[in-house]
Amino acid sequence: MNKRERLLHLLSGRAVPEGVPAAFFLHFPRECHSGQAAIDKHVEYFRHTGMDFFKIQYEFAFPHRSEIQTPDDWKNMPLYGREFYQAQLAVVEGLVKAAQGEALVVQTLYSPFMSAGHTTSDQTITEHLIADPEAVKPGLETITESILWFVRECVRLGVDGFYASTQGGEADRFAERSLFERYIKPYDLAILHEIDRACPFNILHVCDYVSGYDDWTPFLDYPGHVVNSPLQWGERTMTPKEMSDVFGRPYMGGLDRHGTIVTGTVQEIKDEVNALLVDAPERFILGADCTLPGDIDWDRIRTAIETAHNYQP
Repeated sequence: MNKRERLLHLLSGRAVPEGVPAAFFLHFPRECHSGQAAIDKHVEYFRHTGMDFFKIQYEFAFPHRSEIQTPDDWKNMPLYGREFYQAQLAVVEGLVKAAQGEALVVQTLYSPFMSAGHTTSDQTITEHLIADPEAVKPGLETITESILWFVRECVRLGVDGFYASTQGGEADRFAERSLFERYIKPYDLAILHEIDRACPFNILHVCDYVSGYDDWTPFLDYPGHVVNSPLQWGERTMTPKEMSDVFGRPYMGGLDRHGTIVTGTVQEIKDEVNALLVDAPERFILGADCTLPGDIDWDRIRTAIETAHNYQP
């Protein structure tokens, strides 16, 4: 089996026959965000680390729009299309060609709520939803339409799936939890259902970059063939097996993005991975809870991945 076949085998309901698949992600230097430089850097990273699929970083976040100052201003949110996404789509096209069917190609995708935060700020979109969520809705609808256009173009170019990030359901985000259910989740689901219909390998990423979570139940009905999330939910630290059981699908993760893989010795990295794999779920992809620091030595990542590939229960 090549890497593509191994992961599709895992999704079929069976464990990968030899070793454990693994993948870690990071942002590349700015000069490698677009063009051939971005394509080459993704390929270099994939080859050096030995990871099991191409994951395309998304480096063209929605631009800041200073004119959006109040909830009512969201009705003026512009719709982005081909001109805006052109540079990112060129990277997608180049990496699909570079993969040549050897490995799955997965495009990073930010949620409508996250994109609204890029348009203003995380604090601003949160405050606007608290103050007047109905006024914000037209902006979220326009953002969702923009993202759906990008998704369909990526599918046309041949991606196998998306690494779809969600935020907004953090424990300290909204005192009134119905704001998430009514004004964030529906737009998440519009994107997730679209990619679920179109692609065989989508990863749901519950992102704790801003803050943590205390309840996973709002995400249990989110589509995604694999779930990647923090293991810390409130006061409880889950295991990868528990998270796989809770979500009813393969789990990806297990390592702290700020932990041993960044600070430990080579032997400590190997020891942590081997200890984790002893009790990992049968269908498991080793990874981190989110993006690794951009300045990490790639050899550390390769050590973790090689340890997973060589693991024998």
